Amino acid sequence: MDYYGYELRRCREAAGLTLAQLGSVVFCTGSLIGQIETAAKVPQRDFSERVDAALGTDGLFSRLVGLVLRSQLPGWFQPYAEMEGKAAYLSTFQAQLVYGLLQTEGYARAVLGTRDASDLDGRVAARLDRQRVLEREQPPVTWVVLSEAVLHQQVGGREVMREQLGHLLSLQRRQWLEIQVLPFEAGAHAGLMGSFNLLRFENDPDIVYTEDFVQGHMTANPGAVKEGSVRYDHLQAAALSVDDSAALIARVMEERYGEQPEPDGRNLA
Repeated sequence: MDYYGYELRRCREAAGLTLAQLGSVVFCTGSLIGQIETAAKVPQRDFSERVDAALGTDGLFSRLVGLVLRSQLPGWFQPYAEMEGKAAYLSTFQAQLVYGLLQTEGYARAVLGTRDASDLDGRVAARLDRQRVLEREQPPVTWVVLSEAVLHQQVGGREVMREQLGHLLSLQRRQWLEIQVLPFEAGAHAGLMGSFNLLRFENDPDIVYTEDFVQGHMTANPGAVKEGSVRYDHLQAAALSVDDSAALIARVMEERYGEQPEPDGRNLA
């Protein structure tokens, strides 16, 4: 952030622009420009693209912002995020929360702000920036299995949940992304020990990733990867089909998070 801010100030002054003048060109306040230059505010990707266009910096800030946002991730998580961005295949089982790459901004903000609201904007921006991996011309083949509990765990309130479940339904139309729901009726299942991710690469060993309440754990140990793969196969087999999963998501979205009439008969979103 310090280096980004230094370069922004250097390029702005070289262009002969004040804070307010650059702000007017990139559609923000001069105060925000100053906060970014002093590393008091985390720059966003769209801001960086506008600055590159305004200052003619040939993509400098669009490149730097990726490093800035990566720095907002916990130190122990950064190696995994780097591997996630290189994977050819992503498989995840989530027992409690929507997978980070599929979270809406409102849902991510509620999750990340549960115990710590410090620098929340930066941490949310970093999580959303990770989702760019799914926007690549050749995105990873991604398979997601969500426990039905994820749909019922109200994170951020009713409106946030309705938007989040709607987002999951919209993602079902993507060619390289499939979402299944593991229903409560499945009973005891292979994911009872918790959430985990499997990453496969074109030219590198497969990886299994798990988290506890302190940090994450990533390993390419063949035994651990094999066990994770077998467990994931069982979870996929026990989960609803993709179409039935979408129907369940839609039903929960309407029944649990849809419009609810007040006692006087008015609808309450």
